Amino acid sequence: MSAHADTDTDTRATANANINATTGTDCRIAFDVGSSGIRVGASNSTHTARRNIDYLSPLWAGRGLQEVIQPTSNALRQLPVQAGLEAHCQRVAGGFSAWRLAWEQSPAHTVAALEQIYADSGVALLVVPQAVEGSYGYSAAQQKLGPRLQTSHILDVGGGSLQIAGAQHSYGKALGQKFWHRLLCQHLRPEATAPCTLQPLTAPELAQARQLLQTQLQDLPAALPTSMSMTAISRPITQGVQQAVQRLQADAASGDSTVLERRHLSAAIEQLAPATLSATVQQTGAAMPYAGYLLSDMLLTEGLLQASASQSLHLVEIKVANVPGILADDQAFSWATRYPCYLQRLQAQGPSAYFNDPHSCSAAPSPAKPLQPLLSPTAIPAGENPVFWPGTH
Repeated sequence: MSAHADTDTDTRATANANINATTGTDCRIAFDVGSSGIRVGASNSTHTARRNIDYLSPLWAGRGLQEVIQPTSNALRQLPVQAGLEAHCQRVAGGFSAWRLAWEQSPAHTVAALEQIYADSGVALLVVPQAVEGSYGYSAAQQKLGPRLQTSHILDVGGGSLQIAGAQHSYGKALGQKFWHRLLCQHLRPEATAPCTLQPLTAPELAQARQLLQTQLQDLPAALPTSMSMTAISRPITQGVQQAVQRLQADAASGDSTVLERRHLSAAIEQLAPATLSATVQQTGAAMPYAGYLLSDMLLTEGLLQASASQSLHLVEIKVANVPGILADDQAFSWATRYPCYLQRLQAQGPSAYFNDPHSCSAAPSPAKPLQPLLSPTAIPAGENPVFWPGTH
């Protein structure tokens, strides 16, 4: 798996400038196409909707994107209707970790899938670079937390990738919860089907897991300032890892629940690693199936603290989606009007094609592709309704 570390100041500045630009008066609709589904939102509405689609499993199985093309096209057409969004708004979609993995596996097949999705839905789907994703996340966290954000960076661990994002520097990698667990399975349980049962781990296996993560994160120190501090915002850490540490370590239970100390985490890992999965459930209160990811999440958190030379991690749980960042991203909406040119450059350059100037395309902006008719709620086939996040509609 290739690393995506943003170490270029100009690139970082470009990403920040794009998402902080004035969006204008026209309404916009943005689709966040992540590893496990699509979320939609608009610039003139507080309503959102979500459809669950598993993008990682077919990619990991070597089947490519073919089987998710039609569900994706359907969702891009149906979700705005489900959320009650206005049909005339400009639209663009951003694809993240799964889409970067798809390009790494086959640029040509990825572009062909995007062309088909565009033809079916009328929505341009961009493969968003890791640096831009980090900008989206940090901006959203700033807006939601305000003065409660006391650290220089946020840590957001998703299913496919992780982001450590700050105002000037960020680091990202395809090493999220599912990716990291899968990597551990491949190295420690090669005979098992992923997701495997890691526990119990012997002392040599635990050392091997920590060494593997250290190797994966060896490029992190060069990407981030030495004086950085982090606030974890993701539920697997703010609740899963922290709950386990507080149950296993008395000193942690009596301390500040909004701070996770590295020393307590490491001691809890040593205590939990040799336990069976059923014992893990009893000792930590973790529910299945999350309990199967708990130890790998703890190891990932410990490795990130070690690689960043941090002794503690602040904890504030918030839901950060990429929708607000996409909505404010003039670069993305500009590429949507020159989508055939973007796809040509994507095939040759990969996700970094985003940073090209859309106006450098030799051809004039192509007429906006007519948006495919949105299906009314009554016309959506049974079983095709999106999953709504509580309280968002």
